[in-house]
Amino acid sequence: MTDTNTNIDTDTDVDTDTSANANANADALDTDSQVSSIDHDPLAVDEVAALTTRIIDNVERVIVGHRDAAEDILITMLARGHLLLEDVPGVGKTMLARSIATSLECSFNRVQFTPDLLPPDVTGVNVFDQQQQVFEFQPGPVFANVVLGDEINRAPPKTQAALLEVMAEQQVTVDGETHAVPDPFTVIATQNDIEPTQTYDLPVAEVDRFTKQIRLGYPNETEEAELLGRVAGHHPIESLEAVATVEDLNRARETVAATTVSESVRSYVAQLAGYTRDNARLGVSPRGAIALVRLAQARAVFEGRDFVIPDDIHAEIHAAWSHRIQTADTVESARIVDDALDEVPVE
Repeated sequence: MTDTNTNIDTDTDVDTDTSANANANADALDTDSQVSSIDHDPLAVDEVAALTTRIIDNVERVIVGHRDAAEDILITMLARGHLLLEDVPGVGKTMLARSIATSLECSFNRVQFTPDLLPPDVTGVNVFDQQQQVFEFQPGPVFANVVLGDEINRAPPKTQAALLEVMAEQQVTVDGETHAVPDPFTVIATQNDIEPTQTYDLPVAEVDRFTKQIRLGYPNETEEAELLGRVAGHHPIESLEAVATVEDLNRARETVAATTVSESVRSYVAQLAGYTRDNARLGVSPRGAIALVRLAQARAVFEGRDFVIPDDIHAEIHAAWSHRIQTADTVESARIVDDALDEVPVE
């Protein structure tokens, strides 16, 4: 079969009709018609692999025991996506996000989601300038390359919905006027699943906009002892320096976008998505299928290849799909993903 270079636009609104068949979805994953103009010269694949290694090594000067999580964040950023971190407090979620942003010279803002947080507190607001007699837009904290939404499930649904447009379209609309956020743009949201009181479930539309979801977990005893030694004085984040630039990230993202995805791989993903729709109350949307392919492209480049293989799909599918699937109470969403991998053959 002919391989096709695909530039998959995860920001495009997609039809979530789960009755679409696998062939139609495979066609939807072939996005040659959606290729946008390239503003940055892509890096060579080996340059991207070296870049990611350099960044992760730098992050490990601050964060101990979470190399895989740093890799997950970088792959998500290379795939032009957003990440949901679900874990207990105090395991390093905020420091990890800050370390990645600092390593890339990215602007960084943190939003503490609380029950009284309002949408303008996130997106921005028009303020009347009495001297000029005009309204001026005051940008909110989403105007940064990396935005950390801390404990996002503590804000009411109306405030959470303020993220929908910016996560999908990289812009916010206030009083009918549209404002573009910086490029690149990634939301890293944390969610505390230990304290169910005074929290709100994330809307399905918002969950679907998170490219992948991961957990950090606790460090082991050796890692924790090393961490305690590092922070005995000042915190190492204070002296962390950049080892790459925003332009490096943009060029690496162009490399990922040009990574070959064959027709057989697209068909495989479409069949996997179809299986989840047939066997869950809410299966994977076309946006979720596109997200998986984009992550697989980033994974391939991370591994030093310019083409996607089924192993890349397998490496990313649980983090990309488990949070999107809604099942009966007695069935875990991860079980649906496992069953799909067992039932759908690799062509």
